[in-house]
Amino acid sequence: MHPSRMPPYVNMTWTGLAIRLAMRCIAHPTLALDLVRVAWRFRARDWYRQWPFLPVPDRTYMDWRMHTAFGDHHAIPSADDVARYARWASRIP
Repeated sequence: MHPSRMPPYVNMTWTGLAIRLAMRCIAHPTLALDLVRVAWRFRARDWYRQWPFLPVPDRTYMDWRMHTAFGDHHAIPSADDVARYARWASRIP
């Protein structure tokens, strides 16, 4: 596939996504709250029982989410996609 036709998530890393979202949160502080709410919803069950005791999503669940959203288990969404989803999800109780 020609590089100009590659989906936008192909060259992104999870660290790069986190940095881009952090920069957006500086400019839009309410986005930070929306992202925290979404991250809390995505946390693995019983996260406090397994090292490193952080409320991070289960890898299998994230693979499934990326596959259903982008058709690729290894996809990494763009910062725009994550911010848009966080804003939308925050409107839902």
